[in-house]
Amino acid sequence: MTEQRQSATLTVRNATLADVPEILALQDRAYPNLPPDLPGMIRGQIQAFPEGQFLVEYEGDVVGWCATFIISEALAMSPHTWAEITGNGYAARHDEDGEWLYGMEVAVDPTRRRLRIGQRLYNARKQLCQAWGLKGVVFGGRLPGYRRRRKAYPTPEEYLAAIEAREVKDSVSNFQMRMGFEPVGVLKNYYPEDTDSLGHASLMVWRNPKFVEMPSAGRRPDPQTVRVAAVQFMARAVESAREFERNVEYFVDVCSDYRADFCVFPEMFTVALLSLEKRRLSPQESIAALSRHTPRFLEFMSQLAVRYNINIVGGSHPTETDDGEIQNVAYVFLRDGSVHAQEKIHPTPNERFWWNIKGGDFVHAIPTDCGPIGVLICYDSEFPELARRLADEGARILFVPYATDDRTGHLRVRYCAQARAIENQFYVVTAGNVGNLPDVENMDVNYAQSAILTPCDFPFARDGIAAETSENVETIAVADLRLDDLAEARRSGTVRNLRDRRFDLYRIVWNDGPGAGRN
Repeated sequence: MTEQRQSATLTVRNATLADVPEILALQDRAYPNLPPDLPGMIRGQIQAFPEGQFLVEYEGDVVGWCATFIISEALAMSPHTWAEITGNGYAARHDEDGEWLYGMEVAVDPTRRRLRIGQRLYNARKQLCQAWGLKGVVFGGRLPGYRRRRKAYPTPEEYLAAIEAREVKDSVSNFQMRMGFEPVGVLKNYYPEDTDSLGHASLMVWRNPKFVEMPSAGRRPDPQTVRVAAVQFMARAVESAREFERNVEYFVDVCSDYRADFCVFPEMFTVALLSLEKRRLSPQESIAALSRHTPRFLEFMSQLAVRYNINIVGGSHPTETDDGEIQNVAYVFLRDGSVHAQEKIHPTPNERFWWNIKGGDFVHAIPTDCGPIGVLICYDSEFPELARRLADEGARILFVPYATDDRTGHLRVRYCAQARAIENQFYVVTAGNVGNLPDVENMDVNYAQSAILTPCDFPFARDGIAAETSENVETIAVADLRLDDLAEARRSGTVRNLRDRRFDLYRIVWNDGPGAGRN
Protein backbone atom coordinates (compact mmCIF):
# COMPACT_ATOMS: atom_id res chain seq x y z
CA MET A 1 0.00 0.00 0.00
CA THR A 2 1.43 3.37 -1.03
CA GLU A 3 1.74 5.92 1.77
CA GLN A 4 0.10 9.23 0.93
CA ARG A 5 1.84 12.37 2.18
CA GLN A 6 -0.22 15.43 2.94
CA SER A 7 1.41 18.61 1.66
CA ALA A 8 1.86 21.54 4.02
CA THR A 9 -0.68 24.36 3.66
CA LEU A 10 0.14 28.06 3.54
CA THR A 11 -2.63 30.65 3.48
CA VAL A 12 -2.88 34.44 3.51
CA ARG A 13 -5.99 35.81 5.17
CA ASN A 14 -7.31 38.82 7.05
CA ALA A 15 -6.52 38.91 10.74
CA THR A 16 -9.27 38.73 13.36
CA LEU A 17 -9.39 39.74 17.00
CA ALA A 18 -8.88 36.11 17.98
CA ASP A 19 -5.43 36.26 16.34
CA VAL A 20 -4.08 39.01 18.62
CA PRO A 21 -2.12 36.72 21.03
CA GLU A 22 -0.41 34.92 18.14
CA ILE A 23 0.42 38.21 16.42
CA LEU A 24 2.09 39.50 19.60
CA ALA A 25 4.04 36.25 19.94
CA LEU A 26 5.17 36.57 16.31
CA GLN A 27 6.35 40.13 16.96
CA ASP A 28 8.49 38.89 19.84
CA ARG A 29 10.12 36.31 17.58
CA ALA A 30 10.62 38.71 14.69
CA TYR A 31 11.88 41.70 16.70
CA PRO A 32 13.32 40.48 20.02
CA ASN A 33 15.20 43.75 20.56
CA LEU A 34 12.24 46.06 20.02
CA PRO A 35 9.36 46.73 22.43
CA PRO A 36 6.18 44.81 21.57
CA ASP A 37 2.87 46.36 20.62
CA LEU A 38 0.06 46.55 23.13
CA PRO A 39 -2.83 44.14 22.52
CA GLY A 40 -5.09 47.19 22.22
CA MET A 41 -3.00 48.49 19.34
CA ILE A 42 -3.55 45.32 17.33
CA ARG A 43 -7.26 45.38 18.15
CA GLY A 44 -7.44 49.02 17.12
CA GLN A 45 -5.77 48.28 13.78
CA ILE A 46 -8.10 45.37 13.03
CA GLN A 47 -11.22 47.25 14.06
CA ALA A 48 -10.28 50.45 12.22
CA PHE A 49 -9.61 48.70 8.90
CA PRO A 50 -10.19 44.92 9.02
CA GLU A 51 -9.58 44.52 5.28
CA GLY A 52 -6.05 45.87 5.66
CA GLN A 53 -4.61 43.49 8.27
CA PHE A 54 -3.08 40.30 6.87
CA LEU A 55 -1.81 37.03 8.35
CA VAL A 56 0.20 34.25 6.79
CA GLU A 57 -0.47 30.81 8.28
CA TYR A 58 1.76 27.83 7.66
CA GLU A 59 0.60 24.43 8.90
CA GLY A 60 -1.73 26.24 11.30
CA ASP A 61 0.95 28.53 12.76
CA VAL A 62 1.01 32.31 12.31
CA VAL A 63 4.30 33.03 10.51
CA GLY A 64 3.63 36.46 8.98
CA TRP A 65 1.70 39.62 9.75
CA CYS A 66 1.30 43.06 8.26
CA ALA A 67 -0.82 46.05 9.24
CA THR A 68 -2.05 48.80 6.93
CA PHE A 69 -4.44 51.73 6.85
CA ILE A 70 -5.49 54.43 4.38
CA ILE A 71 -4.05 57.94 4.65
CA SER A 72 -4.15 61.17 2.66
CA GLU A 73 -1.38 61.95 0.21
CA ALA A 74 -0.54 65.16 2.07
CA LEU A 75 0.20 63.28 5.29
CA ALA A 76 1.85 60.27 3.69
CA MET A 77 4.32 62.29 1.63
CA SER A 78 5.22 64.92 4.22
CA PRO A 79 7.84 64.41 6.98
CA HIS A 80 6.41 62.31 9.82
CA THR A 81 7.26 59.84 12.54
CA TRP A 82 5.80 56.39 13.01
CA ALA A 83 3.90 57.52 16.12
CA GLU A 84 2.42 60.55 14.36
CA ILE A 85 1.29 58.82 11.18
CA THR A 86 -0.17 55.74 12.93
CA GLY A 87 -1.88 57.52 15.81
CA ASN A 88 0.55 55.99 18.32
CA GLY A 89 0.13 52.56 16.81
CA TYR A 90 -3.67 52.27 16.82
CA ALA A 91 -4.20 53.17 13.13
CA ALA A 92 -6.25 56.02 14.57
CA ARG A 93 -5.57 58.19 11.51
CA HIS A 94 -7.16 55.71 9.10
CA ASP A 95 -8.97 57.82 6.52
CA GLU A 96 -11.27 56.11 4.03
CA ASP A 97 -11.08 59.19 1.81
CA GLY A 98 -7.29 59.00 1.63
CA GLU A 99 -5.40 58.25 -1.56
CA TRP A 100 -2.62 55.95 -0.30
CA LEU A 101 -2.35 52.67 1.56
CA TYR A 102 0.13 53.07 4.41
CA GLY A 103 2.09 50.07 5.66
CA MET A 104 2.60 50.45 9.38
CA GLU A 105 4.14 47.10 10.20
CA VAL A 106 5.46 43.81 8.83
CA ALA A 107 6.63 40.85 10.91
CA VAL A 108 7.98 37.54 9.55
CA ASP A 109 8.86 34.50 11.64
CA PRO A 110 12.69 34.20 11.45
CA THR A 111 12.47 30.42 11.88
CA ARG A 112 10.43 29.99 8.69
CA ARG A 113 12.73 30.61 5.76
CA ARG A 114 12.23 30.01 2.03
CA LEU A 115 8.46 30.41 2.24
CA ARG A 116 8.46 33.90 0.67
CA ILE A 117 6.33 35.16 3.53
CA GLY A 118 7.42 38.78 3.14
CA GLN A 119 6.75 38.67 -0.58
CA ARG A 120 3.24 37.34 0.03
CA LEU A 121 2.50 40.13 2.50
CA TYR A 122 3.75 42.88 0.19
CA ASN A 123 1.72 41.38 -2.65
CA ALA A 124 -1.37 41.34 -0.42
CA ARG A 125 -0.87 45.06 0.16
CA LYS A 126 -0.59 45.74 -3.57
CA GLN A 127 -3.73 43.72 -4.30
CA LEU A 128 -5.64 45.57 -1.58
CA CYS A 129 -4.42 48.89 -2.96
CA GLN A 130 -5.71 48.02 -6.42
CA ALA A 131 -9.00 46.65 -5.10
CA TRP A 132 -9.65 49.94 -3.33
CA GLY A 133 -8.53 52.05 -6.28
CA LEU A 134 -5.75 53.81 -4.35
CA LYS A 135 -2.73 55.59 -5.80
CA GLY A 136 -0.24 53.23 -4.26
CA VAL A 137 1.43 51.86 -1.14
CA VAL A 138 3.75 53.92 1.04
CA PHE A 139 5.60 53.25 4.29
CA GLY A 140 8.69 54.01 6.32
CA GLY A 141 11.21 51.25 5.64
CA ARG A 142 13.87 50.26 8.17
CA LEU A 143 17.57 50.84 7.46
CA PRO A 144 19.04 48.15 9.74
CA GLY A 145 22.54 48.35 8.27
CA TYR A 146 22.99 52.07 8.84
CA ARG A 147 24.44 51.95 12.35
CA ARG A 148 27.31 49.68 11.21
CA ARG A 149 28.15 51.95 8.25
CA ARG A 150 27.64 55.38 9.77
CA LYS A 151 31.33 56.29 9.58
CA ALA A 152 31.36 55.75 5.83
CA TYR A 153 27.97 57.40 5.33
CA PRO A 154 27.47 60.13 7.97
CA THR A 155 23.87 60.94 6.99
CA PRO A 156 20.95 58.57 6.30
CA GLU A 157 20.51 60.28 2.91
CA GLU A 158 24.05 59.26 1.94
CA TYR A 159 23.46 55.71 3.15
CA LEU A 160 20.22 55.43 1.17
CA ALA A 161 21.93 56.78 -1.94
CA ALA A 162 24.64 54.14 -1.53
CA ILE A 163 21.99 51.42 -1.36
CA GLU A 164 20.37 52.70 -4.56
CA ALA A 165 23.80 52.83 -6.25
CA ARG A 166 24.42 49.23 -5.10
CA GLU A 167 27.53 50.29 -3.20
CA VAL A 168 26.21 48.58 -0.06
CA LYS A 169 23.63 45.95 0.70
CA ASP A 170 20.88 46.51 3.24
CA SER A 171 18.75 43.43 3.83
CA VAL A 172 15.46 45.25 4.31
CA SER A 173 15.85 48.02 1.73
CA ASN A 174 17.16 45.66 -0.94
CA PHE A 175 14.22 43.31 -0.40
CA GLN A 176 11.69 46.14 -0.58
CA MET A 177 13.19 47.44 -3.81
CA ARG A 178 13.01 43.93 -5.28
CA MET A 179 9.32 44.03 -4.40
CA GLY A 180 8.92 47.08 -6.67
CA PHE A 181 9.17 49.82 -4.04
CA GLU A 182 11.34 52.87 -4.65
CA PRO A 183 12.85 55.12 -1.98
CA VAL A 184 11.78 58.75 -2.41
CA GLY A 185 13.35 60.27 0.68
CA VAL A 186 14.42 59.81 4.30
CA LEU A 187 12.16 60.03 7.36
CA LYS A 188 14.40 61.27 10.16
CA ASN A 189 13.72 60.08 13.72
CA TYR A 190 10.93 57.94 12.32
CA TYR A 191 11.15 55.25 14.99
CA PRO A 192 13.73 56.11 17.67
CA GLU A 193 13.60 52.64 19.26
CA ASP A 194 15.08 51.11 16.09
CA THR A 195 18.70 51.57 17.10
CA ASP A 196 20.06 49.56 14.16
CA SER A 197 18.58 52.19 11.85
CA LEU A 198 19.53 54.99 14.29
CA GLY A 199 15.83 55.79 14.33
CA HIS A 200 15.66 56.73 10.64
CA ALA A 201 13.68 55.20 7.77
CA SER A 202 13.40 55.42 4.01
CA LEU A 203 10.10 56.63 2.57
CA MET A 204 9.23 53.74 0.27
CA VAL A 205 6.61 54.06 -2.48
CA TRP A 206 4.90 51.66 -4.90
CA ARG A 207 2.64 53.35 -7.45
CA ASN A 208 -0.48 51.54 -8.56
CA PRO A 209 -0.26 51.09 -12.36
CA LYS A 210 -4.04 50.58 -12.53
CA PHE A 211 -4.93 53.74 -10.64
CA VAL A 212 -7.81 55.73 -12.12
CA GLU A 213 -9.02 58.95 -10.48
CA MET A 214 -12.44 58.36 -8.92
CA PRO A 215 -14.51 59.74 -6.03
CA SER A 216 -13.42 58.14 -2.76
CA ALA A 217 -17.06 57.86 -1.69
CA GLY A 218 -17.46 55.04 -4.20
CA ARG A 219 -15.13 52.74 -2.29
CA ARG A 220 -17.22 51.84 0.71
CA PRO A 221 -20.36 49.71 1.10
CA ASP A 222 -23.77 51.15 1.87
CA PRO A 223 -24.22 53.24 5.04
CA GLN A 224 -24.57 51.26 8.24
CA THR A 225 -27.27 52.16 10.75
CA VAL A 226 -27.41 50.84 14.30
CA ARG A 227 -30.60 51.18 16.37
CA VAL A 228 -30.08 51.55 20.11
CA ALA A 229 -32.54 51.61 22.99
CA ALA A 230 -31.70 52.98 26.45
CA VAL A 231 -33.86 51.60 29.25
CA GLN A 232 -34.61 53.97 32.12
CA PHE A 233 -35.34 51.23 34.63
CA MET A 234 -37.36 51.70 37.82
CA ALA A 235 -36.04 50.24 41.05
CA ARG A 236 -38.88 48.44 42.81
CA ALA A 237 -39.26 45.78 45.46
CA VAL A 238 -39.94 42.28 44.12
CA GLU A 239 -41.27 39.12 45.76
CA SER A 240 -39.03 36.71 43.84
CA ALA A 241 -36.12 36.57 41.48
CA ARG A 242 -38.53 35.49 38.76
CA GLU A 243 -40.54 38.68 39.21
CA PHE A 244 -37.40 40.76 38.69
CA GLU A 245 -36.57 38.73 35.59
CA ARG A 246 -40.08 39.31 34.20
CA ASN A 247 -39.58 43.08 34.61
CA VAL A 248 -36.27 42.88 32.73
CA GLU A 249 -37.64 40.62 30.02
CA TYR A 250 -40.49 43.04 29.39
CA PHE A 251 -38.05 45.75 28.33
CA VAL A 252 -35.94 43.36 26.26
CA ASP A 253 -39.13 42.31 24.48
CA VAL A 254 -40.09 45.94 23.81
CA CYS A 255 -36.63 46.81 22.50
CA SER A 256 -36.70 43.73 20.30
CA ASP A 257 -40.12 44.78 18.93
CA TYR A 258 -38.50 48.09 17.99
CA ARG A 259 -35.87 46.00 16.14
CA ALA A 260 -33.13 47.55 18.21
CA ASP A 261 -29.61 46.20 17.84
CA PHE A 262 -28.75 47.12 21.43
CA CYS A 263 -30.81 47.23 24.63
CA VAL A 264 -29.04 49.07 27.46
CA PHE A 265 -29.82 48.79 31.18
CA PRO A 266 -28.54 51.05 33.99
CA GLU A 267 -25.72 50.57 36.47
CA MET A 268 -26.59 48.33 39.45
CA PHE A 269 -30.14 47.78 38.19
CA THR A 270 -30.09 44.33 39.81
CA VAL A 271 -30.19 46.00 43.24
CA ALA A 272 -33.93 45.27 43.34
CA LEU A 273 -32.98 41.68 44.21
CA LEU A 274 -31.96 42.89 47.68
CA SER A 275 -35.64 43.30 48.52
CA LEU A 276 -35.68 39.48 48.75
CA GLU A 277 -33.51 39.56 51.86
CA LYS A 278 -35.27 38.69 55.13
CA ARG A 279 -33.56 41.37 57.19
CA ARG A 280 -32.09 44.77 56.63
CA LEU A 281 -28.43 44.39 55.66
CA SER A 282 -25.47 46.66 56.12
CA PRO A 283 -24.04 48.12 52.88
CA GLN A 284 -21.21 45.57 52.69
CA GLU A 285 -23.55 42.70 53.51
CA SER A 286 -25.92 43.96 50.79
CA ILE A 287 -23.32 44.01 48.07
CA ALA A 288 -22.07 40.53 49.03
CA ALA A 289 -25.63 39.21 48.95
CA LEU A 290 -26.24 40.76 45.55
CA SER A 291 -23.09 39.21 44.11
CA ARG A 292 -24.45 35.75 44.96
CA HIS A 293 -27.04 36.24 42.19
CA THR A 294 -24.32 36.50 39.54
CA PRO A 295 -24.48 32.97 38.04
CA ARG A 296 -28.25 33.08 37.58
CA PHE A 297 -28.10 36.65 36.28
CA LEU A 298 -25.51 35.78 33.63
CA GLU A 299 -27.37 32.73 32.41
CA PHE A 300 -30.73 34.52 32.29
CA MET A 301 -29.46 37.58 30.42
CA SER A 302 -27.48 35.54 27.91
CA GLN A 303 -30.57 33.48 27.13
CA LEU A 304 -32.58 36.68 26.60
CA ALA A 305 -30.03 38.04 24.13
CA VAL A 306 -30.15 34.88 22.05
CA ARG A 307 -33.90 34.36 22.30
CA TYR A 308 -34.82 37.94 21.36
CA ASN A 309 -31.95 38.31 18.87
CA ILE A 310 -30.65 41.50 20.46
CA ASN A 311 -27.40 42.64 22.03
CA ILE A 312 -27.88 43.56 25.68
CA VAL A 313 -25.64 45.87 27.69
CA GLY A 314 -26.59 44.46 31.06
CA GLY A 315 -26.08 47.62 33.09
CA SER A 316 -23.74 46.50 35.82
CA HIS A 317 -23.80 43.94 38.59
CA PRO A 318 -21.49 43.45 41.60
CA THR A 319 -19.36 40.36 41.12
CA GLU A 320 -17.02 38.57 43.52
CA THR A 321 -13.60 37.90 42.04
CA ASP A 322 -11.52 34.77 42.56
CA ASP A 323 -9.58 36.46 45.36
CA GLY A 324 -12.74 37.43 47.23
CA GLU A 325 -12.94 41.09 46.19
CA ILE A 326 -16.12 42.72 44.89
CA GLN A 327 -16.03 44.57 41.58
CA ASN A 328 -18.73 46.49 39.74
CA VAL A 329 -18.93 44.77 36.33
CA ALA A 330 -20.85 45.59 33.17
CA TYR A 331 -21.72 42.44 31.25
CA VAL A 332 -22.44 42.62 27.53
CA PHE A 333 -24.60 39.78 26.25
CA LEU A 334 -24.39 39.40 22.49
CA ARG A 335 -27.04 37.75 20.38
CA ASP A 336 -24.58 35.11 19.22
CA GLY A 337 -24.45 33.81 22.81
CA SER A 338 -21.09 35.26 23.80
CA VAL A 339 -20.67 37.28 27.00
CA HIS A 340 -18.13 40.06 27.59
CA ALA A 341 -17.25 41.84 30.82
CA GLN A 342 -16.07 45.38 31.49
CA GLU A 343 -15.02 46.21 35.05
CA LYS A 344 -15.60 49.63 36.53
CA ILE A 345 -12.14 51.17 36.72
CA HIS A 346 -12.90 53.99 39.16
CA PRO A 347 -15.28 53.18 42.03
CA THR A 348 -16.71 56.35 43.53
CA PRO A 349 -15.69 57.33 47.08
CA ASN A 350 -19.12 56.11 48.21
CA GLU A 351 -18.67 52.71 46.54
CA ARG A 352 -15.26 52.28 48.10
CA PHE A 353 -16.38 53.37 51.59
CA TRP A 354 -19.80 51.73 51.90
CA TRP A 355 -19.46 48.70 49.65
CA ASN A 356 -15.68 48.13 49.59
CA ILE A 357 -15.82 47.83 45.80
CA LYS A 358 -12.44 47.55 44.11
CA GLY A 359 -11.49 49.06 40.76
CA GLY A 360 -10.84 46.93 37.70
CA ASP A 361 -7.65 46.65 35.65
CA PHE A 362 -8.56 46.92 31.97
CA VAL A 363 -10.69 48.75 29.46
CA HIS A 364 -11.03 47.41 25.90
CA ALA A 365 -13.37 47.74 22.95
CA ILE A 366 -15.79 44.83 22.56
CA PRO A 367 -16.38 43.34 19.08
CA THR A 368 -20.04 43.00 18.08
CA ASP A 369 -21.97 42.34 14.88
CA CYS A 370 -22.47 46.13 14.65
CA GLY A 371 -18.79 46.91 15.01
CA PRO A 372 -16.65 47.52 18.09
CA ILE A 373 -18.29 49.22 21.08
CA GLY A 374 -17.10 50.51 24.43
CA VAL A 375 -18.65 50.45 27.90
CA LEU A 376 -17.77 52.80 30.76
CA ILE A 377 -19.73 52.52 33.98
CA CYS A 378 -20.99 55.85 35.38
CA TYR A 379 -17.98 57.54 37.09
CA ASP A 380 -15.60 56.07 34.49
CA SER A 381 -17.20 58.36 31.88
CA GLU A 382 -15.69 61.29 33.79
CA PHE A 383 -12.14 60.15 32.94
CA PRO A 384 -11.44 61.09 29.29
CA GLU A 385 -8.39 58.81 28.94
CA LEU A 386 -10.59 55.70 29.08
CA ALA A 387 -12.94 56.83 26.31
CA ARG A 388 -10.01 57.86 24.13
CA ARG A 389 -8.49 54.40 24.41
CA LEU A 390 -11.80 52.85 23.35
CA ALA A 391 -11.99 55.22 20.37
CA ASP A 392 -8.44 54.29 19.39
CA GLU A 393 -9.42 50.62 19.55
CA GLY A 394 -12.21 51.31 17.06
CA ALA A 395 -15.29 51.88 19.23
CA ARG A 396 -17.91 54.00 17.50
CA ILE A 397 -20.58 53.71 20.17
CA LEU A 398 -19.93 54.14 23.90
CA PHE A 399 -22.48 52.83 26.39
CA VAL A 400 -22.62 54.45 29.84
CA PRO A 401 -24.88 52.69 32.35
CA TYR A 402 -25.15 54.91 35.43
CA ALA A 403 -26.79 55.30 38.84
CA THR A 404 -27.07 58.70 40.51
CA ASP A 405 -29.21 59.82 43.42
CA ASP A 406 -29.68 63.52 42.58
CA ARG A 407 -29.58 65.96 39.72
CA THR A 408 -26.01 67.11 40.37
CA GLY A 409 -24.69 63.56 40.11
CA HIS A 410 -26.76 62.94 36.98
CA LEU A 411 -25.45 66.11 35.34
CA ARG A 412 -21.84 65.16 36.01
CA VAL A 413 -22.39 62.00 34.01
CA ARG A 414 -24.47 63.76 31.34
CA TYR A 415 -22.03 66.59 30.70
CA CYS A 416 -19.04 64.26 30.63
CA ALA A 417 -20.84 61.85 28.30
CA GLN A 418 -21.53 64.73 25.91
CA ALA A 419 -17.87 65.77 26.12
CA ARG A 420 -16.75 62.21 25.32
CA ALA A 421 -19.03 62.21 22.24
CA ILE A 422 -17.52 65.46 20.98
CA GLU A 423 -13.85 64.79 21.65
CA ASN A 424 -13.94 61.22 20.29
CA GLN A 425 -16.48 61.82 17.52
CA PHE A 426 -18.58 58.82 18.46
CA TYR A 427 -22.05 58.15 19.86
CA VAL A 428 -22.67 57.86 23.61
CA VAL A 429 -25.70 56.10 25.10
CA THR A 430 -26.52 56.67 28.77
CA ALA A 431 -29.06 54.64 30.77
CA GLY A 432 -29.94 55.43 34.40
CA ASN A 433 -32.12 54.16 37.24
CA VAL A 434 -35.23 55.83 38.62
CA GLY A 435 -37.49 54.96 41.57
CA ASN A 436 -36.41 54.00 45.07
CA LEU A 437 -35.73 51.07 47.39
CA PRO A 438 -36.43 52.28 50.96
CA ASP A 439 -34.78 49.35 52.78
CA VAL A 440 -31.56 49.17 50.77
CA GLU A 441 -28.63 51.06 52.27
CA ASN A 442 -26.81 53.52 49.98
CA MET A 443 -29.15 52.82 47.05
CA ASP A 444 -32.41 54.28 48.29
CA VAL A 445 -33.25 57.00 45.73
CA ASN A 446 -32.37 57.53 42.06
CA TYR A 447 -32.39 60.37 39.56
CA ALA A 448 -31.96 59.93 35.81
CA GLN A 449 -32.67 61.33 32.38
CA SER A 450 -31.23 58.77 29.97
CA ALA A 451 -30.05 59.95 26.57
CA ILE A 452 -28.53 59.02 23.23
CA LEU A 453 -25.87 61.62 22.43
CA THR A 454 -24.01 62.53 19.26
CA PRO A 455 -21.08 64.70 18.26
CA CYS A 456 -22.01 68.34 17.63
CA ASP A 457 -21.69 68.89 13.89
CA PHE A 458 -23.86 69.18 10.80
CA PRO A 459 -24.69 65.47 10.19
CA PHE A 460 -26.18 65.13 13.69
CA ALA A 461 -29.03 66.51 15.79
CA ARG A 462 -28.79 70.26 16.36
CA ASP A 463 -28.10 70.02 20.09
CA GLY A 464 -26.14 66.76 20.00
CA ILE A 465 -29.06 64.76 21.42
CA ALA A 466 -30.49 62.04 19.20
CA ALA A 467 -33.04 61.04 21.87
CA GLU A 468 -33.65 61.48 25.59
CA THR A 469 -36.21 60.35 28.14
CA SER A 470 -38.36 62.38 30.47
CA GLU A 471 -36.81 62.77 33.90
CA ASN A 472 -37.47 60.16 36.57
CA VAL A 473 -40.06 58.02 34.78
CA GLU A 474 -39.68 54.43 33.66
CA THR A 475 -39.38 54.44 29.88
CA ILE A 476 -37.00 53.92 26.97
CA ALA A 477 -35.22 56.16 24.45
CA VAL A 478 -34.67 54.84 20.93
CA ALA A 479 -32.59 56.24 18.08
CA ASP A 480 -30.99 55.19 14.80
CA LEU A 481 -27.27 55.92 14.71
CA ARG A 482 -25.64 56.19 11.29
CA LEU A 483 -22.06 55.05 11.41
CA ASP A 484 -21.34 56.62 8.03
CA ASP A 485 -22.16 60.03 9.58
CA LEU A 486 -19.40 59.41 12.10
CA ALA A 487 -16.97 58.52 9.34
CA GLU A 488 -17.92 61.68 7.45
CA ALA A 489 -17.49 63.86 10.56
CA ARG A 490 -14.09 62.35 11.27
CA ARG A 491 -12.99 62.89 7.67
CA SER A 492 -14.32 66.35 6.89
CA GLY A 493 -16.28 67.74 9.83
CA THR A 494 -16.18 71.32 11.04
CA VAL A 495 -13.74 70.06 13.66
CA ARG A 496 -11.82 66.75 13.51
CA ASN A 497 -10.81 66.00 17.06
CA LEU A 498 -9.35 62.57 16.44
CA ARG A 499 -7.38 63.50 13.34
CA ASP A 500 -6.14 66.84 14.65
CA ARG A 501 -4.46 65.47 17.77
CA ARG A 502 -0.84 66.54 18.13
CA PHE A 503 0.80 63.13 18.07
CA ASP A 504 4.15 64.90 17.97
CA LEU A 505 3.50 66.49 21.39
CA TYR A 506 1.61 64.04 23.55
CA ARG A 507 0.29 60.53 23.93
CA ILE A 508 -1.27 58.33 26.61
CA VAL A 509 0.99 55.53 27.86
CA TRP A 510 -0.77 52.58 29.50
CA ASN A 511 1.01 50.43 32.05
CA ASP A 512 0.53 47.21 30.06
CA GLY A 513 3.74 47.94 28.16
CA PRO A 514 5.35 50.23 25.59
CA GLY A 515 4.21 50.35 21.98
CA ALA A 516 6.26 49.65 18.89
CA GLY A 517 6.13 49.83 15.14
CA ARG A 518 8.24 48.01 12.58
CA ASN A 519 8.29 47.67 8.82
